[in-house]
Amino acid sequence: MSDIPTGDRVVVGVDGSAASAEALREGARWAQVLDAPLDAVMCWDSPYLDESYSGITPEEFRAEHEQRFAAIFAEVFGDERPERLTTRLVRGRAAERLLEESEGARMLVVGRRGTGRVLRTVLGSVSSALVSHARCPVLVVHP
Repeated sequence: MSDIPTGDRVVVGVDGSAASAEALREGARWAQVLDAPLDAVMCWDSPYLDESYSGITPEEFRAEHEQRFAAIFAEVFGDERPERLTTRLVRGRAAERLLEESEGARMLVVGRRGTGRVLRTVLGSVSSALVSHARCPVLVVHP
């Protein structure tokens, strides 16, 4: 019996940052090496999203994330998207949703933005949570 995951896909967490663009490039490379489908996931959520406070509706917030998602794919792939690429925009906290996505994945790839000690202490680190709890190997890409 082997401890090597036998999942069929490479999952990449995308947030629109330069770090996630690098993670998407690296995830696409690994998907090709492993002959696996590439599943790009962008999570969106805001526990503070209240139209009366923020002036933005959940639909507008989601649309903004859809635009960021499209922009990152244009930047990374141009018109040459990988054949077996799926993209999903899912609502929820990134660490929680990507941990769910790690189930049945062969590899999970994320970028590290380097938020710094204070911010990481307050917000937590998505990459740290994934490395500690994911159900598959995690590759953290530094820009």
